[in-house]
Amino acid sequence: MSVLACIILGMTETWTKNTYACDPDECDTLIEITTSDKFGFPSGSVNNVTCPCGRTPNLLSVEPATIAPINERKEMETTTAPYSYDANTLVTYKSINNGEVTYPTLKVNELEYHLDSYRRLQDQLAISNGQISKILDNLSADGWFNPNYEKLEVLNDLCEILGHEPKQTVTITATVNVEVSYDIPLEEVEDFDARYFLQDNLTVDSWHGDVSIESFDVEDADVSY
Repeated sequence: MSVLACIILGMTETWTKNTYACDPDECDTLIEITTSDKFGFPSGSVNNVTCPCGRTPNLLSVEPATIAPINERKEMETTTAPYSYDANTLVTYKSINNGEVTYPTLKVNELEYHLDSYRRLQDQLAISNGQISKILDNLSADGWFNPNYEKLEVLNDLCEILGHEPKQTVTITATVNVEVSYDIPLEEVEDFDARYFLQDNLTVDSWHGDVSIESFDVEDADVSY
């Protein structure tokens, strides 16, 4: 049996409870409606009652009811649990990828890494969208399509919008003088070959990020004893 209860509230303590029952063979729903004459409901049964199934239920009883007014207001108690952080705590979250729902489990520090990567991706997308918008603004008759615009001006504008510095790769060939001190074992002094020694043990490097040392060769080496 299904039970539906409806209370039409008011600031009075005198009520009337109407109890209805729907067809027991088809629905078997019990309906209770509590009303007050203060709101225009006459004493006795409530008219035009319809069951959720769409039928008109049968009135079983009409009886007085007393409901005490509620004036007490309760404040919500807020408690703050002690805060603790553990980077190794496992967290399960909902992920939707191409319509497929999964529930991965990660450590807190792994989830933080994913969130940070997402934020950086969002920042980069915002920058890229701004750059695309500026380029589209220049693709007009008053912009780069203007016949008075020179090719170099367009390229310079593009580099400025994209934050790109155009560069050209060059090859530099140089002669470098190196002075090296080395303690030679006495048994190797007679057969010591400075050129091969430097070729095997000397390295050439650069602190400049745009410089790449392709190769080097020791051509001559003099030894002073």
